Amino acid sequence: MKHQKRYWKICVILVIILVVLGYTPLMIPPDVYKPMLLGIPYSLWTSILATIALVALTFIGAKVHPGSDKEEAES
Repeated sequence: MKHQKRYWKICVILVIILVVLGYTPLMIPPDVYKPMLLGIPYSLWTSILATIALVALTFIGAKVHPGSDKEEAES
């Protein structure tokens, strides 16, 4: 139970960091399209990577949420 709360807090912090970075010029700088990766511009592939990370964190968060039904069913 204690580890679940820790993992949940880590997921929440990482999601907040990713969301904040998503609105900074670091991830989507104006008028920058290089470097290209497989023909995809920089701002697009960084956004795709951020989206994949958010989906993974959502999946993990659903598994470790402190109020999940999984714990109640085991008791």
